[in-house]
Amino acid sequence: MPVELSVPLAHQFALLLLIALPVACAAWTVTHEEVFREPREFCKRMSQNCKALPQRKFFYLFTCEYCFSHYVAALALLLFRYQLLYEGWRGYVIAWFAVVWIANVYMSVFNLLRLDIKHENVTIAVEQRELPVEAAKK
Repeated sequence: MPVELSVPLAHQFALLLLIALPVACAAWTVTHEEVFREPREFCKRMSQNCKALPQRKFFYLFTCEYCFSHYVAALALLLFRYQLLYEGWRGYVIAWFAVVWIANVYMSVFNLLRLDIKHENVTIAVEQRELPVEAAKK
């Protein structure tokens, strides 16, 4: 029978939410932001043009936030030695999938917010272009 962690469940849950933040941040930054555009475009080309399947899959990891978040989460778990519910490998496996899931929820919410902000900016820009035209008509 697996040994349960002595850390209270509420503390484990709070750590889960906190550890998922830098995982989401790193995964999103590498797979979406301008600062990594050139390496990401290189990886995208390699994932489409390499002949060997393992090479294509390796390069694809750097273009997909979901895929990349698994590796970032694994690194975070090793760094923070975070386990969820159980001690040992079972706790790491549960924590790994939980951190990935929460990180992807964070990234989805962030993406929705960005889309909403972009939509508002476009609406404002269109309205500002229409105002001078309407003023000139009067």
